[in-house]
Amino acid sequence: MMKTLKNLLLVGLTLWSAVGAVPVLAADTELQLVIKNHQFQPTEIKAPAAQKLRILVHNQDSTPEEFESHSLKREKIIPGGAKATILVGPLKPGRYEFFGEFNPSTAKGTLVIE
Repeated sequence: MMKTLKNLLLVGLTLWSAVGAVPVLAADTELQLVIKNHQFQPTEIKAPAAQKLRILVHNQDSTPEEFESHSLKREKIIPGGAKATILVGPLKPGRYEFFGEFNPSTAKGTLVIE
């Protein structure tokens, strides 16, 4: 019974990939963001409109930081020395501000959608 279930699952996955299905976590555009000295680098990142985005954040500081954005409706704590992925979009053209909640006076940035 268990072997049959595994075979059915394997067949289903094979058919799913054969018809060109896209995984739920797929993103059209990948952006890189670094936290260093309690600042986002670069402070402005750009991406095209109407695409799913994957923002890869690498916290190079030894302390945690929280990526937060009210306009993107996202918040994620990134431990010191760790990396995190933040999925957003598709978005309309505009400017979307983000900040580090633990260092809001220095950790600021903008996602510009064109």
